[in-house]
Amino acid sequence: MDVRSQIAMVFHLDKCIGCHTCSIACKNIWTDRRGAEYMWWNNVETKPGCGYPTRWEDQQSYRGGWEVADGNLRLKSTSKARIVANIFHHPSLPTLDDYYEPWTYDYQELFNAPEGPDQPTAKPISMVTGKYIDIEAGPNWDDDLGGSPVYAENDPNLAGLTEEQRAQLSAVERLVFFYFPRICNHCLNPSCVAACPSGALYKRGEDGIVLLDQNRCRGWRACVPACPYKKTYYNWSTGKSEKCILCFPRLETGQAPACFHSCVGRIRYLGVLLYDAARIHEVALSSDEELVDAHRSLILDPHDPAVIEAARRNGIHESVLESAQKSPVYRFVKIWKIALPPHIEYRTLPMLFYVPPMSPVMGQQTGGVVEHVSGDLFHDIDASRVPMKFLANLFGAGHEGKVRYALRKQKAVRWYRRALTVGDVEMGVAERMLREADCSSEEAEAIYRLTSLCTFDDRFVIPPMHREEAIEMLEDPLEHKQGVGFGFLQGPRRGL
Repeated sequence: MDVRSQIAMVFHLDKCIGCHTCSIACKNIWTDRRGAEYMWWNNVETKPGCGYPTRWEDQQSYRGGWEVADGNLRLKSTSKARIVANIFHHPSLPTLDDYYEPWTYDYQELFNAPEGPDQPTAKPISMVTGKYIDIEAGPNWDDDLGGSPVYAENDPNLAGLTEEQRAQLSAVERLVFFYFPRICNHCLNPSCVAACPSGALYKRGEDGIVLLDQNRCRGWRACVPACPYKKTYYNWSTGKSEKCILCFPRLETGQAPACFHSCVGRIRYLGVLLYDAARIHEVALSSDEELVDAHRSLILDPHDPAVIEAARRNGIHESVLESAQKSPVYRFVKIWKIALPPHIEYRTLPMLFYVPPMSPVMGQQTGGVVEHVSGDLFHDIDASRVPMKFLANLFGAGHEGKVRYALRKQKAVRWYRRALTVGDVEMGVAERMLREADCSSEEAEAIYRLTSLCTFDDRFVIPPMHREEAIEMLEDPLEHKQGVGFGFLQGPRRGL
């Protein structure tokens, strides 16, 4: 057992209001400079929708992540034979049109326009070419256009839905169903790290954060198509790739990352997970049906004496172990099992998990008139406005069982709290629903408190990093690395 520590995250989608405060906080701190205008290390998408970059989930086009071939893991985007041929042109690399051409406005037109019959307007100007452009896309174009069916119907997660389920999606007045905030997942088996020819990408040993060494990066851009979540970007001004660093300078001083700290809906949770690094390859080879459970099995019980002893042998500090025992992420993912990884079928083993949204019934359209079909706050989860199959494609590798389990438990907790606080629901019915959802009343109360009554310190359990202490313990600090990824191109870590 090779015990490592990982800073992991949970996003509770039932609480996201799509305000984009997180995106702006990140943009102002990290990507507000030349060459990074189109970078959104944190972005919020509208689902169903094409996302950012457009249809990033379509791995038939982008070829991101891993695949199992002849019993071994293999990168989809590159290989030993293809690396030289693709080094100057990668066929799966997103273009600027897949993102959007960033723009600003000619505000001088407002001040200096001559007198005339019409109100002057500020014209959009490309921040790349400096020329006037017609705006055709943006970082959340689906939301900007009010959830237009033109975009919603092209969501790759709609694959496999029946005509009835698709009709269910188009039955509501406005095709904005839920918001889907995304940052780098800081995966346990990151394909971006494995694909980098320069060895610039690496995973920090003390906390598992995936970083990109700007000194070693040569701008080959192999990391961009290799990441199936498209969270690595190329800076066209500096000629280097860049990505989310989970605000590690803030973490090292005990502060939450900027996007977490600024979250209006309080949907974000941050904590430490302990995992068995020796089993990463075995878990990544699991079948799609087994991936969610196999992924969870990697996460170790921080209260287990054997795990604690193995962690101490690996040099994990006592404060990190204490933080792991208090981790809100561990409870959501391992104990309550209501948080799920996004697109686990990419086999990067992401360390960002989502609590799927309840997605209540809004209405259905009959003869051109929208009729509200349910005033019941606690509708059946199969009658929600987002079909179970859609959520399963997003969070369950296409299999509905894990998503159904998470939603049933959330529904049972709502019934239980309704019975306690309002009294218009029979307690006997609520307790029966808890039993059917594999949930005790104590667990329901704990879920309620962490999702509704939690304080800042409950949501963010951040251990001190002890970086100076860790470096002193190393015989050679330049070889401080974490052995993850099973790509042929992963080189040793040179420098911290």
